Amino acid sequence: MGVFHISAEPIDAAALARSLAHARAGACVTFEGWVRDHNDGRAVHRLDYQAYAPLAQSEGERIIKEAGEKFAIVEACCVHRVGSLAIGDLAVWVGVSSAHRGAAFDACRYIIDEVKLRVPIWKNEHYAGGESGWLHPDNTPVV
Repeated sequence: MGVFHISAEPIDAAALARSLAHARAGACVTFEGWVRDHNDGRAVHRLDYQAYAPLAQSEGERIIKEAGEKFAIVEACCVHRVGSLAIGDLAVWVGVSSAHRGAAFDACRYIIDEVKLRVPIWKNEHYAGGESGWLHPDNTPVV
């Protein structure tokens, strides 16, 4: 059960949602994280994501496994992009199916929160005026 991927290609949210369908599932909850045009009061023009792929993959898989142990879910999936993304692009997608909505909501929130906290993915925000700034997985600026 469950899968985690780092992808340099655009995320196909519809295909991922279909992959969660199961006869035992009565609920499906998804989360989409998009590239927005601002952060901390600054205009953002684009993001570049980088990951340490071997560790990101193993830690992401660990998070999906933990969600399966903590919540009564049927399936779970998370895909996070790397590379250069434009405003409005889908950067991360999480989906969970379960028999009941409560477990699906709880597991989906757990997965995205833990991915943001623990998976070694960094983003470089490119701002108006040409400057840029790297953020760690916990979104604290790199000095």
